[in-house]
Amino acid sequence: MSSKTTVFVNEFTNGLLDPSAPMLGPVRDGGNIVANTAAGCWGPMITPALRGGHEVTKPVYVEGAEVGDAIAIRIRSIEVTSEATASGVEFNNDGRFDGDPFVADYCPKCGTKWPESYVEGTGNDAVRCKVCGAPVSAFGFDHGYTIAFDEAKKMGLTMGQEQATAIGSDAKTYMKTPDGSIQNPVVVMAPAHLPGVAARMKPFLGQLGTTPSQIFPDSHNAGDFGAFLLGAPHPYAKTEADLEARTDGHMDINRVRPGAILICPVKVPGGGVYIGDAHALQGNGEIAGHTCDVSATVTLQVNVIKGLNNEGPILLPNPEDLPHQAIPFNKEEKAIVARLAEKWGIDSVEDSLPVSFIGSGANMNAAIDNGLARAAKLLDMSVSEVKNRCTITGSIDIGRAPGVITATLLVPKEKLEKLGLLEYAIEQYGE
Repeated sequence: MSSKTTVFVNEFTNGLLDPSAPMLGPVRDGGNIVANTAAGCWGPMITPALRGGHEVTKPVYVEGAEVGDAIAIRIRSIEVTSEATASGVEFNNDGRFDGDPFVADYCPKCGTKWPESYVEGTGNDAVRCKVCGAPVSAFGFDHGYTIAFDEAKKMGLTMGQEQATAIGSDAKTYMKTPDGSIQNPVVVMAPAHLPGVAARMKPFLGQLGTTPSQIFPDSHNAGDFGAFLLGAPHPYAKTEADLEARTDGHMDINRVRPGAILICPVKVPGGGVYIGDAHALQGNGEIAGHTCDVSATVTLQVNVIKGLNNEGPILLPNPEDLPHQAIPFNKEEKAIVARLAEKWGIDSVEDSLPVSFIGSGANMNAAIDNGLARAAKLLDMSVSEVKNRCTITGSIDIGRAPGVITATLLVPKEKLEKLGLLEYAIEQYGE
């Protein structure tokens, strides 16, 4: 099949990232992917037929991407299409899942595994089994909210119960659920525990990445959620060694937004770029476990980087999203440093640009260790050197609790050039 300059995506997985499944495309190296994405997290979580806790797009094959390469993804735009959504802190409905409520749901009455479902009314019991009619959602809201957005998508405001129920009664209209999506829109649950709270919108992608080399439930394609698969009783159980097949596409890092460049590992031929879980807004850590998941139209540009062999994603965030210590030095600062070097007889001063390495693990310490190790291996440095550089020229920042981080540091330009990353760093931050 001939490659395309632009691949349009409006098809979704059943919640599984399967390296043996057919891909869309191929898209040319340097080409574009335009997707109408479905809301992540809560909608799929209350749709037991979806086997991964999310509903991401079918992956796109990138021409020329071979195992060991990387794909640089420029996020050109994210346009929120939902008029409202709902989110909050969850509780689990025991007796409706086998070990993992995101992955292995069944009907508590008729026992059907991954049953199809329908919506009847609103509230925590609105989602029902198509076979027998019993309430079937594995999740409910311990403390939740329904939030509506202004037309310009600048601000959100949480609703009272009357308004939340009205939105939930016309759920797909308000959430603009894509035609190819099978999820039950989360607003049908009509949570309203937190009325009258305003929040700024700042859209980003919670899921963006490449296909892992083993089957993974999509929400578990990261070290923290992936740890739930260890020794699990359902068919998607993993070992510690199996988790190395992940690509950390489920990051929930709020800097993965328009203007950023995400450099993803290629672990299957063609890479298999997939998209989903667009968020309208989120503070660092996503500490409630979930945030404002929305439908969105997303435009990406992809380029192949040959032979990078990065083990996990690398982020070049927007300049305004950099940690303070990692902001490239301005002319005044460079002049001060030059005078210091002259005073103390230092022959040369390192010329560097910022890079963020994404790490994930079962907990925050494991995620930090993972991010530092990935940086050290790629940059041919000791972990101790990376720790020092992160401390004085960067930062460790939480992406998602319990275990996704970014390790940011200033990296010498000669190392970036050797890796084929210098042109991307200069594109982001200048010379």
